[in-house]
Amino acid sequence: MHRKSKPNYRRLALSVLLSVVLVVVGLVWIDAMDGAAVFKRLVIPLARLCVFIGIGLVIAQVIEAKGWTKQLGVIARPLFSFANLGQRCSASFSAAFFSGVTANAMLVDFHQEEKITKQQMFLTNFINQFPAYFLHLPTTFFVVVSITKTAGLLYFGLTFAAVVLRTIIFVIYGRFFVKPASSHNESDSAGKTYKQKKKTTDAWQAIKTRLPARYVGILYYLVPIYVSIALLTAMGAFDALRDIMADRLTVEFVPVEALSVVILSFVAEFTSGFAAAGALLDQGVITVKETVLALIAGNILAFPVRALRHQLPRYMGVFSPKMGLQLLLMGQFFRIVSLIAVALVYYFVA
Repeated sequence: MHRKSKPNYRRLALSVLLSVVLVVVGLVWIDAMDGAAVFKRLVIPLARLCVFIGIGLVIAQVIEAKGWTKQLGVIARPLFSFANLGQRCSASFSAAFFSGVTANAMLVDFHQEEKITKQQMFLTNFINQFPAYFLHLPTTFFVVVSITKTAGLLYFGLTFAAVVLRTIIFVIYGRFFVKPASSHNESDSAGKTYKQKKKTTDAWQAIKTRLPARYVGILYYLVPIYVSIALLTAMGAFDALRDIMADRLTVEFVPVEALSVVILSFVAEFTSGFAAAGALLDQGVITVKETVLALIAGNILAFPVRALRHQLPRYMGVFSPKMGLQLLLMGQFFRIVSLIAVALVYYFVA
């Protein structure tokens, strides 16, 4: 059962106070930080993130209160039934196509209410990498393909093959190692619960009674973690880490001519790597195959650091800090292994 809790505003106030102290220390000790930089690179992005998380939580509460979980889960029901994950996890998967925060918030709520197990929550979060793949695809696909042409198409084909590969593995794992939910708990009692909710409360009531405590609990971790990451960025910690990894890990895996593609993909915006790849391709310096492998190498090297930088506060906020870190690191590990697997196949077959 879900236990009602009151928002701990005192705890949130201490968290915000700690964050303010960190910002003040950064203004004093970090040369790259000033008032304008703090407002532009910290306050505005953090406020935007908090707003989007709030919207995601509201959507999750509405879906739960309205009893739409069953309908939303219909889309992927056969797949999740085969994986012994059930309709609630399937609903989270469907929600992940338009909001990762909503999908994760649904998983957390289901787990806290003991409607799904921790194992089911972890496995569904990993499977949700499949819909997450499509969230930003429309904004990058046509730009990248127009720059790199065949190499870009092959790159997206391989990254898609990697996400399909690990999704299949996760589903098979669920089939053999996840205990199936009882049919009574999954259908009959769930249906009764939804009907009771519709009679006794509405979405607005659910938002008023459950959202504040949930949102405050997320902000308690999110704000100081986000501020800490921003300070580390201003100090150049991530740039130093990128330089170290780029210097030590690129030479052995890709041709020397393609190093610029990998390094630009890693230390700059990811589109810079595609721009460099397009230029080198047009000049005949590197082949299509070398370009594809270089782009995948840049992807493997760049995304773990970017995940820690951009996704860590969100994961630790929505989930608990320990659980969020576990999910993020494990998810990145599986992603990297699958990319290496498809890259090796391409290397030996193409």
